[in-house]
Amino acid sequence: MSSETQPSKRAKVMAAWTPSSWQPLPKVQMAEYEDKELTAKVLGKLSSLPPLVQPNEAERLKSLLAAAARGERFIVQGGDCAERFMDCRGDRLEAQVSMMLQMGMIMETITGRPNVCICRIAGQYGKPRSKPTEVVEGYGEIMSFKGENINGYEPTDRKWDPERLLQGYWHSAATLNFLRGFVASADPMVLSKVELGQLTALPDFDKLKATARDMSAKFAMGKEKHEFFTAHEAMQLDLEEALTRKAGDKYYNLSAHLVWIGDRTRQIDGAHVEYFRGLSNPVGCKIGPSMKNDELKELVQKLNPNKEEGKLVLITRYGAGKVADMLPGHIEAVKASGVPVVWQCDAVHGNGIVATNKYKTRKVSDILSEIMECIEVHKKCGTVLAGIHLECTGQSSVTE
Repeated sequence: MSSETQPSKRAKVMAAWTPSSWQPLPKVQMAEYEDKELTAKVLGKLSSLPPLVQPNEAERLKSLLAAAARGERFIVQGGDCAERFMDCRGDRLEAQVSMMLQMGMIMETITGRPNVCICRIAGQYGKPRSKPTEVVEGYGEIMSFKGENINGYEPTDRKWDPERLLQGYWHSAATLNFLRGFVASADPMVLSKVELGQLTALPDFDKLKATARDMSAKFAMGKEKHEFFTAHEAMQLDLEEALTRKAGDKYYNLSAHLVWIGDRTRQIDGAHVEYFRGLSNPVGCKIGPSMKNDELKELVQKLNPNKEEGKLVLITRYGAGKVADMLPGHIEAVKASGVPVVWQCDAVHGNGIVATNKYKTRKVSDILSEIMECIEVHKKCGTVLAGIHLECTGQSSVTE
């Protein structure tokens, strides 16, 4: 087929979007279940359950993201790499959302822009893997752990199980219910408290403590209520389709306010991009060093066909020292497309290293370096860095 016929064919496909139009297209990073009857039963149940969020909340976030893209607000997005069912507990959830609200206050103080708080929570139960299997001593080659929506962490619990999708829904619902109540009813001074426990050894700790106290008091007395939004990487598309609802003439994924596509699932003619292009939610897409400029131009046109402000978040994840080589070309490609986007920096995923104890980790210096590089490039290119996207936790003991 000649290249001249390709755009019209693609336009025809784009015009026929439905929540299930992704199904015949190439799929990656998705579990395929042996028990088709059980899978259909689970998905049918999920389709009948109440939505976790509301369309007006997704639209509210879209308007805030548009403001961030104009430099009027600053996005602080973060949370666990992958949530665990066992962490759906009041103390852990309180610590997680409190950390995010604190980060928002700090960034608002630094940038002078009101923050937009987005949590990787209440649905971040999936985990992309570079290989479908791994070799575990004593067990041989087994399926890789893909998040508790799909299988268990223990080597004996690695079979893909569709009933886990229902468990994910119930845990997401419980998480969201707790967080809504906590944020709405907690003492403003509690929500605005900045924790400094791990900084006591710093020589200027007393000064930091005084600054934190003043900051907490300021935000506790503020008139603007604390808002938070939920987000997750949408990998298991049959689950996402089951939680998609029609509102008027629009379709929303009502499992979260924002869903994003990972760097491994952003193929232009793949299932994930096809599903995402029809959603009215704000959506995100990770952009790494392998993204070609012309590919990005086509991708943003497909993901934001109506050129809505606040609709599409491009989450760059290059790695420290690579931003100046990659980001300018990507910015120019987006400018050439005419599609408005929200630029966000993920300074974690491009900076992974393996420590001597074989744990995967990142250096804070690399994370800060990538953020500063992004700020500098956006300044030079006349664009706005609208926010940051971090893997982070409110827990004190982590291995990554």
